Amino acid sequence: MFGLFKKKSEMEKLQDLYKETLEKAHKISHSNRTAADKMMAEAEEIAKKIDELRKNQS
Repeated sequence: MFGLFKKKSEMEKLQDLYKETLEKAHKISHSNRTAADKMMAEAEEIAKKIDELRKNQS
C-alpha cells in the first residue's frame, strides 16, 4: 500500500519495457517472423540501455 504512489526509476521502466517487448515479439513470431525480428532488435537496444545504466550506477 505504501508503494502505491512510488515512482518507478528509469531502470524499472526500461526493464518493464524490455519484458513487454519480448512478450510481444514472441506472440508475433507465430504469424510474422519479420516483425518479430524487428521487435527483438528493439529489445536488444533496450537491453543495451539497461546495461549502460547498471555500469553508471556502479
